[in-house]
Amino acid sequence: QVQLVESGGGSVQSGGSLRLSCAISGFRSSTHCMAWVRRSPGMVREGVASINSDDGIAYADFVKGRFTISRDSTANTLYLQMNNLEIEDSAVYYCAVDRGSFCPNMRRITTELNYWGQGTQVTVSS
Repeated sequence: QVQLVESGGGSVQSGGSLRLSCAISGFRSSTHCMAWVRRSPGMVREGVASINSDDGIAYADFVKGRFTISRDSTANTLYLQMNNLEIEDSAVYYCAVDRGSFCPNMRRITTELNYWGQGTQVTVSS
């Protein structure tokens, strides 16, 4: 059974940082697409960042230069380092992995990946 468990969310002031983790079990994710997606209240899901099996990385325009996606293949864990957080970054952040090796684009990763975590809340205040 594949399980993804996110952690590291919380409340932070604008300009602060958080590091999200996603521990994956039941699935060797390092050779597959892995991604972070978020959902703000009243909004549709947004792709945030993705990493392919060949370490190719993509970011949504709104996080470029502020967020960094990475993974630890040995620990089977995905990370999202978030710096210079803005109020608009407040959302539930989900990690997801796919059986494929390469991630689709930022729009399609919001619906097409195979396995999802339950999400972790990030709240940014002024």
